[in-house]
Amino acid sequence: MGRRGGIEVENLVRVFRKGPRAVDGISLAVEPGEIYGFLGPNGAGKSTTVLMLTTLLPPTSGTARVAGYDVVKEGPQVRATIGAALQEAALDQFLTGRDHLHLQGALHGLPRLERRKRGEELLQRVGLSEAADRKVRGYSGGMKRRLDLALALVHRPSILFLDEPTTGLDPQSRSALWAEVSRLAREDGVTVFLTTQYLEEADVLADRVGIIDHGHIVAEDTPEALKAEIGRPSVEATPMDPKERDAVARALGRFGEEIPAQPGAVSVRLDRGDLADVVRALDAEDLKVSNLRLDEPSLNDVFLEKTGRSLEGAGDPEAEEA
Repeated sequence: MGRRGGIEVENLVRVFRKGPRAVDGISLAVEPGEIYGFLGPNGAGKSTTVLMLTTLLPPTSGTARVAGYDVVKEGPQVRATIGAALQEAALDQFLTGRDHLHLQGALHGLPRLERRKRGEELLQRVGLSEAADRKVRGYSGGMKRRLDLALALVHRPSILFLDEPTTGLDPQSRSALWAEVSRLAREDGVTVFLTTQYLEEADVLADRVGIIDHGHIVAEDTPEALKAEIGRPSVEATPMDPKERDAVARALGRFGEEIPAQPGAVSVRLDRGDLADVVRALDAEDLKVSNLRLDEPSLNDVFLEKTGRSLEGAGDPEAEEA
């Protein structure tokens, strides 16, 4: 029997007809009350995994239990326990925000008075009280995303699935949604399964991160532990004179292996020495730089280490995933 507030997945596979193994035998466990970040590029298998865990897509093989219920054999119990805000918000352009919440409450069987009270509470929580009586067709992308989150919370789920919830949002809307997701886990004890392409999102929100690539989980741990596994910072230098790039590369090459850098710059992963040693080496050869930067390991470094490529801009079109 799975843990009532968590998620347990074992050897989960989804193969599409005439298509790839979108999810290829993944196993993971999410603790009750944990924010689990599922990180990867488009086409990696993130959305397919969420569709299976929310009972919207049957697995080809393997097992998954959500809140203790089998996603294949006990679908109604799973759906009663979870909330989901998927990539495409199912909103009616001609209904108001308040209408949506009342309708969602009715679908979940909430009594009329509780429906109204819960709707007001959620509108305030996601910052839509002033826009509550406007039709959704006039909402911005960020407002629609926040309304979709509110709808997923109407029945007080113990587990919340968020599939790339901040894609396309401006920084202010993204930060507001992050704050609410964090509050849900910390104060309400909601378990959150969050898929994202954004490194910062996973780093800021997730207690643990699973990195998926081509249907496989290639790394899993806390963001801090994953970055510590890489361990070594990098130094990037931009020569003042572009003609001196090769000379700068030779100087930095004494301290580690060269890695991809910004155009015109040189970057190395430090195997030995520190920033002060690099500065002294450049000074000794009278090499002037316009920019010198020390970067601590990031989740993108982890992704690069595990997959051989950078996360941003990687992957196939999402249409191949689901």
